[in-house]
Amino acid sequence: MANTTSQSYTFDKTLPIDEIIEEAYERIGLQNVSGYQLKTAKRSVNILFSEWGNRGLHYWEVANQGFTLVDGTNVYITYRSPADGASNGLTTTLSAGISDSDTDIPLTEVKDMPGADQGGGTITIGSEAIRYTGKSAATGAANLTGGVRGSNATTAAAHLISAAVTQHATGMDNILECNYRITSTSVDSPMTEVSRSVYQGYSNKTAKGTPTSFFVQRFIDRTIITLYLTPGAAEDGNKLNLYYVRRIQDTGAYTNATNVPYRFVPCMTAGLAFYLSQKNAPQRSQELKLFYEDELARAVKEDADITSTYIVPKVYYPNV
Repeated sequence: MANTTSQSYTFDKTLPIDEIIEEAYERIGLQNVSGYQLKTAKRSVNILFSEWGNRGLHYWEVANQGFTLVDGTNVYITYRSPADGASNGLTTTLSAGISDSDTDIPLTEVKDMPGADQGGGTITIGSEAIRYTGKSAATGAANLTGGVRGSNATTAAAHLISAAVTQHATGMDNILECNYRITSTSVDSPMTEVSRSVYQGYSNKTAKGTPTSFFVQRFIDRTIITLYLTPGAAEDGNKLNLYYVRRIQDTGAYTNATNVPYRFVPCMTAGLAFYLSQKNAPQRSQELKLFYEDELARAVKEDADITSTYIVPKVYYPNV
């Protein structure tokens, strides 16, 4: 009689795309799927992830990012991928030269850059993008560790000491909140998001001073944040510190895992089965849609931001 457990918690980590596709096809009564059926199913997974972007905030895709402010610049851009353009972010320089194969990247400053606890980040040096997994100052120098050279379809190259480095976000979809941060003290001042019409109503958009509000524009390939007031000489080198929502990563290779937490594996599989039924078993689409919506509603509810609730009785003293 079995009396042991696996002591493992990585089912979702080792569940590849092709097995998710097989599970979804089995739910609509198809087995031993062909190459084209795999291709069309992978496309449907990506479309499903896009649809989730319209289903509210997914907390596993919330991330932190900084921007180094520049005197006279009030517009900062983040592209969805380095292939779309050069994003703004935190700026620094190499503290030593690196070859095209080095995975530890020595920088003059790594403060405010996302570390291992945030899943690492991306830097750009010249035309090369480097994905890293952590940061360390244990050797006395500021280093980014676990670098994957030539990321995002760029080419790995050697770089000289003092080369300009920008740490930036990828896949940004929207900005949730933003603070103005004084670099020397790390003291934050909250900023207010305003609408397009409110920003348009500002009479002097080039007035300089400490930024107090921001306006967000979301485009196909980039997210733009416009500040008011425009940073001046006193704000040059200070930072914006913001939380943003990332897009769910594309599926990529069939052997990849998906960029979703284990709680969303059931609704992802149910959603894919619903999508595939529209092409292969339309008579079951309504039934599978109900299963999908039920699974997704439970997952979204569990993923909610839970905070303490305080109930205070209302006291009324009538005039005597």
